[in-house]
Amino acid sequence: MASLAQQFAGIVCPPISSPRLTERAATFSKPKRAANFVVTAKAVAISNAQTKERQNLKQLFEEAYERCRTAPMEGVSFTLEDFHAAISTYDFNSEIGTRVKGTVFMTDNNGALVDITAKSSAYLPVQEASIHRIKRVEEAGIVPGMREEFVIIGENEADDSLILSLRSIQYELAWERCRQLQAEDVIVKGKVVGGNKGGVVAVVEGLRGFVPFSQISSKSTAEELLDKELPLKFVDVEEEQSRLVLSNRKAMADSQAQLGIGSVVAGTVQSLKPYGAFIDIGGINGLLHVSQISHDRVSDISTVLQPGDTLKVMILSHDRERGRVSLSTKKLEPTPGDMIRNPKLVFEKAEEMAQTFRQRIAQAEAMARADMLRFQPESGLTLSSDLGPHNSDLHAEGLDLSDVPPADESDVRKNPIEF
Repeated sequence: MASLAQQFAGIVCPPISSPRLTERAATFSKPKRAANFVVTAKAVAISNAQTKERQNLKQLFEEAYERCRTAPMEGVSFTLEDFHAAISTYDFNSEIGTRVKGTVFMTDNNGALVDITAKSSAYLPVQEASIHRIKRVEEAGIVPGMREEFVIIGENEADDSLILSLRSIQYELAWERCRQLQAEDVIVKGKVVGGNKGGVVAVVEGLRGFVPFSQISSKSTAEELLDKELPLKFVDVEEEQSRLVLSNRKAMADSQAQLGIGSVVAGTVQSLKPYGAFIDIGGINGLLHVSQISHDRVSDISTVLQPGDTLKVMILSHDRERGRVSLSTKKLEPTPGDMIRNPKLVFEKAEEMAQTFRQRIAQAEAMARADMLRFQPESGLTLSSDLGPHNSDLHAEGLDLSDVPPADESDVRKNPIEF
C-alpha cells in the first residue's frame, strides 16, 4: 500500500494554463460576443421603428387637427342645417294642451307609465285613461306596448314628470260625434243613469245628457226609468257650456211614423200580463193581446212566451195620439195554431203572411170605396148600376180587426197601462 502512494506522489500534473485549455476557452468566448452584438442591433431596429411610428401618428394627428380647425365639415355626409333639423325633432314641447305620441311600457294599480321621448317618462292616471269609469287601465285596453296619442294636462313637481290624458281627447271626439248625429237627425240609444225633479240623465256616446220629463213620451218616474235604454234625439249640443239636451218624445214620434199597418217588425217580450204581453219594438211598447197570439185558444201566455224572448209581430193598429200599438202573431200563422206548436215556422213565414194580409186589406178597401160610390148622387150611380148588386160580404179575414181589443178594454182598465 505504501509503495502505491509513493508512486502517485511522483506524478506531476501539467499546469492549467496549458495551450490546449487556452485554445478551448478561446473557442467558447467568441460566439458569446457575437450574440450580444446581434441582440443590440435588433433592439436598435425596434426602437427606430417605434420612433418612426410615433412620428407618423403625430403627423396624422396634426393633420386632423388642422382639418378640424380650418374645415370642420369636410368629409361629413350631412350639412350643419341637417344636423340642426335632426336636433329640432327632439326639441320636446311640454306645454299643457300639447298632444304627443307615446308608448306604454308599464302599468300599475293607479295608471300607466308612458315613454314620450322626453327627458323623463310621463304618467297616465287611471281616472284620465277613459271617458268611462274604470278601476284599472287594462279595462280600457291600455297595456305595455300600446302606442297612442295623449294630451299633456299637467306636471308632477316632485320629479318633473308630465301627466297625460286620454279622457280629454275622447271627450272631444264624443262631442264631435254628437254634433254629427244631431246634424243627421238620427235616433240614438241612451241608458238612464240618474235623475232629478226635472228629468233623467242618460249616457249617449259617453256623455251625460239631460232628458226633461216634458220630453219623455211615457209618464214613468225617474226611478222606473233607471238603468233602462231610451230612444233619443238631440235637442241641444253645446260643448262650450257642457250642455247636452235630449228628447225621447221626438225619437218616439219618428219611430211611430214608420209603423205601418200590416208591417212586420222584430221585438222583445218585456213583460207578461193576464191579458197579453208587452213587446218592445225599437223603443216603443206594443200590446200583443192574448187573443192575437194564435188562432187556437191560449189559456196561459207563459206557455208560449217568456220575458226576453225575441219574435216577429205584425202591426194591427197604431194610435199616435195615445202612443199605443196593437200587435199580432195570429195573423202570421200559416195554419191555425202554429204559434203554439211551431213558432219558428211562424217567424220564418212572417213577411210572406203579412204580404198576404196587406193584399187582403187593399182588396177590401177597394171594394169599400166602390160601395161608397153607390151612394153618391153626383156620380150617376145607383144601387142598380153597372157596378152590380151591392155585396156586403167583404173578406172578413183581411178587414175585420174587431177581435183586437183596444188598449183601454175592460180588463186593461183594471190594470192601467203606461206607455
